[in-house]
Amino acid sequence: MIFKMTYQETKHEAPRRENTKALYIEASSKVEARQLVEQNTPYNIEFIQPLDEAHLAYEQKNPDFKLTVF
Repeated sequence: MIFKMTYQETKHEAPRRENTKALYIEASSKVEARQLVEQNTPYNIEFIQPLDEAHLAYEQKNPDFKLTVF
């Protein structure tokens, strides 16, 4: 399953909407997705959202869409 994860690049500052970024990751569950990101980045994870087929198709239309692989 593909998950969309919104995050802040640092854990040392208060989260601000203007600094929120997104990445897309393939994992079997939300727990696995969180573990992969926490083990490989210093990101402050805000939200993890599973993408159904329609939402994934919409997100893939964005030119910045890229599946992150660790």
